[in-house]
Parts: sequence; structure tokens; C-alpha cells
Amino acid sequence: MPHPDLDAGVMIETAYAKVNVALHVRARRDDGYHALESLFAFAEHGDRLSAVATDDGAIDLIIDGPFGGPLEAGPGNLVVKAARALQSYLGDQRGAAIRLTKILPVASGIGGGSADAAATLRLLARLWDVRIEAGELAGLALDLGSDVPACVASVTQMVTGRGEGLRRHRVEGLEGMAMLLVNPGIGLSTARVFSGWDRVDRGPLDAASLEALVTQGRNDLQAPAVAAAPMIAQVLDALAGHEGLRLARMSGSGATCFALFDSDAAMADAAMAVQAAHRDWWMMETRIRAA
Repeated sequence: MPHPDLDAGVMIETAYAKVNVALHVRARRDDGYHALESLFAFAEHGDRLSAVATDDGAIDLIIDGPFGGPLEAGPGNLVVKAARALQSYLGDQRGAAIRLTKILPVASGIGGGSADAAATLRLLARLWDVRIEAGELAGLALDLGSDVPACVASVTQMVTGRGEGLRRHRVEGLEGMAMLLVNPGIGLSTARVFSGWDRVDRGPLDAASLEALVTQGRNDLQAPAVAAAPMIAQVLDALAGHEGLRLARMSGSGATCFALFDSDAAMADAAMAVQAAHRDWWMMETRIRAA
């Protein structure tokens, strides 16, 4: 069956890239998950989802974009899983024809798949014109992955537990800040990186101010990720020392790193310098998204 024209009656949603401004791993829980404390922030840009409603109950997905090639569009895709989860929750068999334009690298620590799933929930709730509270969407999201609940709102927030503890958290000066994302063209398994964590609890996360996040925050997965993929250290070295830089750190379990700058001009200058030296690296110039 041909895919419906996604230019007719289309609705569009952005799956905003996620960064862990800081990520503290505190302990391994009895259920096997790690207890985390993290400040999630989101970029103004990300993957793009578009959809039209259908009346046959089918969830039809096509994938394009620069990073869409290796992805399967079948039932294992998080977009399809999110759509089916919402259908099941609503007890409704309305369908959708969805296009995912994959702009973010895959398995890169910036929540690409999780953001896609969350954006699917937001998009289909609008497309199907259903009344559903944000808390209900977050509850559905947790079954799809630990990062998906935070991606539903896609605003700066403290995230605890394995992703179920969410609290909106504004940090003065952070939202709207210029941000450069850099990936050296490698993907990393989250499980592999976690397995390399040294299991040392280095203390709680202080997110009271940007200064505290810069000077006392950390990413406890950065060291094991660098051990697994030494090129991450090259990215961090390339981001260091630029005029106007406030913070350079790895996001999530890698390999994407982010750099926060005092101005768009400083970010652009740094991006130009990094790109000139490393033309094969993926890069995105953006800002921290405000609510």
C-alpha cells in the first residue's frame, strides 16, 4: 500500500536533542537499574516528525534524513512502539502515517531515539485530538525507555531514579545559551559504557546555579566512555580553550559532546575552528531550549 502524502493534512513535531548538563551515577538499585541524578536540558533543534491521520488503525513509518539509513521502520522502532502504546492506552484504533527525518546521530548520547518516541506521543495526541495530561504521557513514556519521560516536556529539569523522577528546574543564565554539539562519527552502547563505570559514588548533583554545574558537576560516564572510545577525548580537547566557552562536557553515555558559550558569535567561531580541523565530525549549532 503506498504511503499517504505527508504534505496533505500534515502535522509536524520536533524531537529536541537532549543533553545531560551533568550526570551523577549514585548507586545500582535492587532492580538492576542505576540511580541517577541529572540535569537534562534540550536543544532548540532535533529530528523532525510529520504525520497524517488514517482510519485503518495502521501505524506506517518511513524514515529519511542524513542518519536514517541504518534504521529499521518496523515494530521495533521506538516511534512505532510509542504510537502503539498510545493506541493501546486510548483503546483507539485510529492510525497514522508518520515520517521520521533523522537529523541527529544514532546511539550518540543526545536522546535521539528517546526524543523521537516522546515527540511521537506529543504529535499523535494532537493529530488524533485526544485529551491527555502531560503526566499520563510521561507514564506511558517510562515503559519506552528511561530518558523518554523527560523528553516529553523537553524543558530543563532534574531527573532522578532511572528517569521516573522529574522536576522542572530553571538555572539562571542557562536557557537560551549558545550550544555546540559535536559527534566524532561513532556510536556507543549505553550498556557497555555503564559496565565500565567504576561504581564509585562521588556525591550528589548541585544544580543551584550555572557556576555550580560548571565547577562541581560532572558526567560519571565520561571516563568509561573515553576508555571505550578515545576519540571522545579528542572532541573535548578540540572544544577546550575557545573564547567565550563556559563548559565542555560529554552528554549521556556518549559519544556526543556539548559546549556552552557566552554568545552565538563565540559559538560560531569555535564551530568554524573545530570544523576546519575535523571535517568528518558531525556538528550542530543551536541554543538551550526555553519553555
